[in-house]
Parts: sequence; C-alpha cells; structure tokens
Amino acid sequence: QLQASGGGVVQAGGSLRLSCAASGFTLDYYAIGWFRQAPGKEREGVSCISVSGYRTYYVDSVKGRFTISRDDAKNTVYLEMNSLKPEDTAVYYCAAIGKDVYYSGTYYCSREYEYTYWGQGTLVTVSS
Repeated sequence: QLQASGGGVVQAGGSLRLSCAASGFTLDYYAIGWFRQAPGKEREGVSCISVSGYRTYYVDSVKGRFTISRDDAKNTVYLEMNSLKPEDTAVYYCAAIGKDVYYSGTYYCSREYEYTYWGQGTLVTVSS
C-alpha cells in the first residue's frame, strides 16, 4: 500500500514537502503520480515521475513551483511544493503504476484510472 503524508496548513507563499511511502512492495518498478482534489472539484493530476526517475511531468498550474523526486532506497517519492497559493488547497493523493507513458517521445502521466495503487490522501490547506 501507499502512504501519503506531509500535508498541513501553510500561508500563501510557503512550502510543504509531501511524501509517498510504499509498504509491501518496492517502488523501483513503478511510475508515481501525484493527484489532488479540491473541495467541490474533480480530482486532477498534478505531477508524475517515471520508473527510472529521469522523466517528470507537471501540470501547467504548478510548473516552476513543485518538484517531484524519488528515493528508491527509501521506497519513497516526494513532492516539494513551494510558493504555495490558496488554489493549491486540496487533498493530495499519490498513486503507482507499473509503466511509463510516452506520446511522440514526450513523457506523460498515465490516466488516473490506470493506476494500480493509491495512497489515502493528505490535506494541504493554503491560507491567504
């Protein structure tokens, strides 16, 4: 299973680092995606990292502010979130899938329904 943690309450402009830790299996063979669901909205993909860790993807709204990384020795993937905005307020989920997706040579996150394992979510609240 996956365990997402690191959420909390932070002021606009602040930072948080989310962690996604796996238990019962190794993340070495999985691409990891971070998703978020704001109140009253559908869940959206935020970022993902390839199995190797060499490829990453970010949704436009977080580019330049969020950084995804993985430490396979710790069986953990991180989402470093800087310059947080109130619109980043959401429950953040991590998910794992055993493949990478490329379209015309560009790395993309898999579709939400394709992910095999999901974490329980961690709440991030950004106050203005």
